Amino acid sequence: MMAMKEARLIMGMPIEIEIVGPDVRAALDGAFAYLVGVDEQFSTYKETSEISRINRGELALADASPEMREVFAIGEKAKKETGGYFDIRRPDGSTDPSGVVKGWAIKNTAALVRAAGCENYFLNVGGDIAMNGKDAEGKEWSVGIRNPFKTDEIVKVVYPKGYGIATSGSYLRGDHIYNPHAPDEKLHDIVSITVIGPDVLAADLMATAAFAMGKRGIAFIENLSGFEGYAIDAEGTATLTSGFGEYLKTKAVDK
Repeated sequence: MMAMKEARLIMGMPIEIEIVGPDVRAALDGAFAYLVGVDEQFSTYKETSEISRINRGELALADASPEMREVFAIGEKAKKETGGYFDIRRPDGSTDPSGVVKGWAIKNTAALVRAAGCENYFLNVGGDIAMNGKDAEGKEWSVGIRNPFKTDEIVKVVYPKGYGIATSGSYLRGDHIYNPHAPDEKLHDIVSITVIGPDVLAADLMATAAFAMGKRGIAFIENLSGFEGYAIDAEGTATLTSGFGEYLKTKAVDK
C-alpha cells in the first residue's frame, strides 16, 4: 500500500489530501482536478464562472447545470432546517453558494477517491474534513481543534471515526459569516464552533448556521440528532454538547 500527501491552494484556501491505497497518484490527481473544476464553476470571484453568470442575470437557474441546481436546492433545504440562519442569498441580493459548495465538493471528492479504489483517505478543505479508514501507520485519523486565540496551539484532539467534521469561525478568515436575520450585526460572542455530523456537508452547513446564531448555536447543535459540537466563546470558554466527549477517545483496538 502506498501513502501520499499533497497540499494545494484551490478555491482561495489550502486543500490537503492524504491517501493510502493501491493507486494513490491517480486518485490524488483526480481529486485535485475535480476541485479545480468546482472552483471554475462556482467561484463568485471569477467572471466566467456559472454562478457569476447567474448573478449578472445572463443565466437563469432553470437553465443552469444539474450541479448548480443541486447546490441551490441544498441551500434552500438548509435554510428551512436552520430557521433561516443558513442562507446563500446575500444582503445585496446576489447569491453566494460557497457555504454549500465547500462541504458538497469535499463529499464528492471523497466519493471519487473511493471510486478510484482507495478506502483510506483524509481530505481537508479549509477546515472541512472528510476521512475514512486508517492512516499510513494503521491508526485512526485524528483532527486537532485550534485555539482561536493562539492558532499554533491545539486545544483538543478529535477522532471523528469516519464522520464529517467542520469548523466555522472568525479567527482565520475574518467576518465571513453573518446572521441573515440581522446582517449588520457583528458576530463576536463565539469565535469558533466545531461540528461533527453524518458527513462533511451536513457538518459544514450546521456549523455555519450555529456560528450565525451566536451563543445559542451550541444548544442548536445539542438538539440536532446525529450531530455534536464544541464551541469556544470570546472569553475562551469552551462548551461541548453532551456526546462530543465520545469523539475525544480512540476506538478500542481491533481484535
